[in-house]
Amino acid sequence: MEKQKVIIVGASHGGHQSALELLDKYDNVDVTIYEAGDFVSFMSCGMQLYLEDKATAKDDVRNFAPADLEAKGGRIFNNHQVTKINADKKTVIVKDVLTDQEEEVSYDKLILSSGVTPQTLPVPGNDLENIYLMRGYDWAGKIKSALNNPAIKNVAVIGAGNIGVEAVEVFANAGRNVTLLDMIDKPMGNYVNDELADLVAAELEKHHVTQVLGAKIEAFEGDGKVTAIKTDKGQVDTDLVIVAAGVKPNTKWLEGTVDLTDRGFIQTDAYLRTNLPDVYAIGDAILPWSIPGQAHMPVALATTARREAMYLASHLFESKPSRPFKGVVGSSAFGVFDLHGASAGLNTFSAGRIGKKIATSFYEDSKRPAYVPEKDNAKVYVSLTFDPDSHQILGGAVLSSDDITAQTNVLSLAIEHKLILEDLAEADFFFQPGYDRQWSLLNLAAQHALGWARF
Repeated sequence: MEKQKVIIVGASHGGHQSALELLDKYDNVDVTIYEAGDFVSFMSCGMQLYLEDKATAKDDVRNFAPADLEAKGGRIFNNHQVTKINADKKTVIVKDVLTDQEEEVSYDKLILSSGVTPQTLPVPGNDLENIYLMRGYDWAGKIKSALNNPAIKNVAVIGAGNIGVEAVEVFANAGRNVTLLDMIDKPMGNYVNDELADLVAAELEKHHVTQVLGAKIEAFEGDGKVTAIKTDKGQVDTDLVIVAAGVKPNTKWLEGTVDLTDRGFIQTDAYLRTNLPDVYAIGDAILPWSIPGQAHMPVALATTARREAMYLASHLFESKPSRPFKGVVGSSAFGVFDLHGASAGLNTFSAGRIGKKIATSFYEDSKRPAYVPEKDNAKVYVSLTFDPDSHQILGGAVLSSDDITAQTNVLSLAIEHKLILEDLAEADFFFQPGYDRQWSLLNLAAQHALGWARF
């Protein structure tokens, strides 16, 4: 029997997972990944660990090595960019970016995992030297060099989300004067509700990070090399700018061929199919189904891409998939100096983007019973987002100087299975005073959201 030829565009989380799943599940598949970049495949989410010398080596910060895929019978070509889809002939045009040579390659199934590219700021001076992006293998090397350059004393980070806060921490811990800038008015304000964002702001202030928030970037200034950022709130002097201002889907090459949203995301149906026959899409360049949001919305996470890939590999060769992709919750963790946080599902910002009616609750307590001394009894914080009518749990986040981030895995499961506050308030969790309180933290947070008497 002739093998089914599967071409995958992009070698990051979604492309990698798709290839491995297909090679593990089927004997009659011929799997090829085309990756436009040189290095396969850098994990930008591990960049902070590399910059802080907490990774074994720069080349180890990757999803997989080509040899891992080849050992299973797959093939991968780096420095090869897919530039066009000929849906009528079921072929793609692939360009070797080093030689500019092109070839036409046929497929039976085509999986688009083209990912995203970091946003740059379209303002004067954005081509000056020492303006870096906090994403990708090459930028990681440049940022590492800057980190080791004593001449760089003042660092400005644009973007107060997870990646930007990581950059702030790296340079602040290295003794630099760091300024954080963003259009939003609270750090991590797109990730967590206001009360937790306020705690993040206080932690940044405690570590002497200057915060210029609610600001519009008007220009970069300097003679060849950046020396200042002009904003509507004044000028910020700097020797280095790290831009972590979000991402955009890498889909320009698909315009006119594959249906895209007005923001450039690939449109997919409930089975991750595009408008073209036998062409599918996964990863950060699509808008997956949000379980709590009950809408298609951006959830740019490695965990999302891998779940999509696992689903797709299981149903790729069915004439009609036996079930739709169930969607994702969207869960992630973050650190801010001495604080550990994690979030799942919707928050005020993401719910507002889709017009979802929500209520929120903020709970503060100590981790263990009151008789445990304060030095061993950290403050813990829980924010819950829920439907005000049904009490269905739609999102949540935790924060503490102790690492309680695993609590968010419980919240994620509760969100996925559409539990209500009453379910969480009464859930049977363990108690041992060396670890928690008589009622578990999430029990107490849900009871508080319901207005029950404080235990």
